[in-house]
Amino acid sequence: MGRACAVNAAGWGTPALCVLRVGRLCALDVEAAVNMDIAYVCEWEKRPKSNYCPSVQLVCAWSCRNLVAFTTDLKNEEEQEQDLTYMIHILDTEHPWDVYSINSGHHEVITSLEWDQSGSRLLSADADGRVKCWSMTDHLVNSWDNIVGSSVDGDPIVALSWLHNGVKLALHVEKSGASNFGEKFSRVKFSPSLTLFGGKPMEGWIAVTISGLVTVSLLKPSGQVLTATESLSRLRSRVALADIAFTGGGNIVVTTSDGSSSSPVQFYKVCVSVVNEKCKIDTELLPSLFMRCTTDSARKEKYPAVTHLKFLTRETSEQVLLCASSLTGSIVECWSLRKEGLPVNNIFQPISPVGDKQPSILKWRILSATNDLDRVTAVGLPKLPISLTSTDLKVATDTKFFPGLGLALAFHDGTIHIVHRLSLQTMGVFYSTPSQRPTDDQAIKRQRTTASSVHFKALQLSWTSLALVGIDNHGKLSMLRISPSMGHTLDMNTSLRHLLFLLEYCMVTGYDWWDILLHVQPNMVQNLVEKLHEEYTRQNQALQQVLSTRIIAMKASLCKLSTNTLARACDFHAKLLLIAIGSTLKSLLRPHLLNTPDKSPGERLTEICCKNTDTDIDKVMINLKTEEFVLDAWVLQSLQQLIQWVGDFVLYLLASLPNQGSPVRPGFSFLRDGTSLGMLRELMVVIRIWGLLKPGCLPIYTATSDTQDSMSLLFRLLTKLWLCCRDENHTTEPDDNLIDECCLLPSQLLVPSMDWLPVNDGIIGKLQSKQLLKLQFGKPISVPSHFATSQLDIFARSPGYQKMDNLRRLNLGVCPTEETKSCTRCGCNTMLKSPNKSTAVKQWEQRWIKNCLCGGLWRKVSITLS
Repeated sequence: MGRACAVNAAGWGTPALCVLRVGRLCALDVEAAVNMDIAYVCEWEKRPKSNYCPSVQLVCAWSCRNLVAFTTDLKNEEEQEQDLTYMIHILDTEHPWDVYSINSGHHEVITSLEWDQSGSRLLSADADGRVKCWSMTDHLVNSWDNIVGSSVDGDPIVALSWLHNGVKLALHVEKSGASNFGEKFSRVKFSPSLTLFGGKPMEGWIAVTISGLVTVSLLKPSGQVLTATESLSRLRSRVALADIAFTGGGNIVVTTSDGSSSSPVQFYKVCVSVVNEKCKIDTELLPSLFMRCTTDSARKEKYPAVTHLKFLTRETSEQVLLCASSLTGSIVECWSLRKEGLPVNNIFQPISPVGDKQPSILKWRILSATNDLDRVTAVGLPKLPISLTSTDLKVATDTKFFPGLGLALAFHDGTIHIVHRLSLQTMGVFYSTPSQRPTDDQAIKRQRTTASSVHFKALQLSWTSLALVGIDNHGKLSMLRISPSMGHTLDMNTSLRHLLFLLEYCMVTGYDWWDILLHVQPNMVQNLVEKLHEEYTRQNQALQQVLSTRIIAMKASLCKLSTNTLARACDFHAKLLLIAIGSTLKSLLRPHLLNTPDKSPGERLTEICCKNTDTDIDKVMINLKTEEFVLDAWVLQSLQQLIQWVGDFVLYLLASLPNQGSPVRPGFSFLRDGTSLGMLRELMVVIRIWGLLKPGCLPIYTATSDTQDSMSLLFRLLTKLWLCCRDENHTTEPDDNLIDECCLLPSQLLVPSMDWLPVNDGIIGKLQSKQLLKLQFGKPISVPSHFATSQLDIFARSPGYQKMDNLRRLNLGVCPTEETKSCTRCGCNTMLKSPNKSTAVKQWEQRWIKNCLCGGLWRKVSITLS
């Protein structure tokens, strides 16, 4: 059991080499620490000492939507002394000061927090055996309710996890240059923990208690909760530490330790099933291991307690990380489960029932171990599912691509080390104080750790491993940037390829890419947007259609990071709104007869408008079946605000055509976008037909002549502009006559001022300078963004500006009296409650009930703050 091994091609081990051991620091660490810095810290304004308990365990969890949940050692002061409950705090990383504190109802210390795979529900467990499931109220990140739960009364929970949904990707660094997303991010065959009829994964959670019980709760589609509890082994024993992982076959693996390094670390297979509407649990004992440090005579009594026990990832049940500690130091070991052949004596070979196949057994082999370290206080594990084949590992090492390969260790002296997940070699170090940073090799050798008053008690790596959040023993939250190359100097193209690879991963999975934006500098934005578009256009049409709005939202958030591309950010936001309005308006069209051809009215409208290049809007209408456009007058009137935006947008674009030589002007990219201009042209035809049914729904223009047919004029000019760029491969410049007519537009129609971008008070635009920002929970940031000195500050608003409902296109006034919600990503603002009763408008509003146009989450904005 104690034989050593080294990493081989499959990421496992061969028993040929000695154990890999690493010390505290090496010469590389000093250089690698340069690009591991704190982006911001957020602390509480006041901290009552009466409720301060430094021995309380702190936990933290980071969702794929960039929501961070954490606990502190403070209880709710507003309750009676005997009813004090621990608080759960939830924030989105873009607005860390806007923390939402939940009165959890947990009267004992909260031991676990776990997000589900969608990042919209949170599990919390405490030392009294209670598990609670929290869900967003009205899909708001700062409003949560406890919907269901389970309990094992008086039995503290030591490990907690959602059941696996069977979705697993593998990120192949070797294929980072491939054109197909399917080669870069392959789907791994992985079975759900439990399935419903038809193979749909069943939702639920599993927990392990301190007395050796495993409890499973299943959420039925009806809302009912099925709960079952079973002992992990026949002889129940104390479980001080535990962790949960999943296998590709749908089984669950649980590892446990009684807290003593001299005791074995046990492993169990757990199978969950539903029989006769009841949950059933079967357990089976798997091979166990003893920590290697206990077999070393010099360390046998040095580290008596096991303080950390973790599977490297939830889907990697074959690799486990162990940490044994004393009051002054720790040692970390990484173990791997291998299948080994079992030799059969020659006497029994002739009668062996297995024939030529050699029997095999599973054994735990040590991969690597560290030397003596300072005391480890927290561990943060990677979530990026990077492939660990020999080829992928070699390419990652050669290109200095390290996301997903490192795990974080926090020490009692306040430092954080990023170490390789297999070899445990140090790749980067964060020093909490400048005095801790060594300056030369001699200083490294003679450095002795000193006790620090501040150290991290909980760590969580982001979903791309480019950021790390830590909660220290004073309840302060720190957000750290981790360089993809761990501080190695790379050329610009390689740095861009690293970020592009992770952006593509987020685009495919739907995960939030906020932590990637931390590393994007203004001079990278243009190249990143262009390369992202190139990779997108290489995909098949079906995948492009699925990712069409996601890539636009990604481009918009990138373009906001540079003053040179702010105008393009405006265009991308406008394009998201145009696509949404276009699909909504065309979805209202209904075929006149049920036995219609395969194409819908919207598809026929697109086909006819593409073929008919006539500049007269009435002649285009003749070729359409106008009976498909018939809607009730009150429905058309309720859509007037959306129709008005389309009309205003067309007028603005045409009026800006004479200034097309200035790319810093919002709307510039639309003048060469044949697809968007064609969509606007289709909507103008639809609006023209609806105007015959209900003139009140038409866009309102302020014209200098009463006889001016504004829609006909705009359609004629729009068609001429569309003809110049409808073929992407053969675009032509607008002729002088078209430009002259557009020059006259401001004298014929009043050109509206477009409300291009919502007011975004997020923090990402204020982190470009890489200077530490110190924030307080509950106090909005007052630091100006990097746009403050630019001439084109589209985010700037005058103190008394009219606030806009960006989705309903309604003016809310200077001081809105209605409650509103704001997007955590783009800042889009809209009313919380709908003022409309029309079915058509409710259909529009239902599209954005969960997410914003850009895919961001909603947060409630109080009336006093708005």
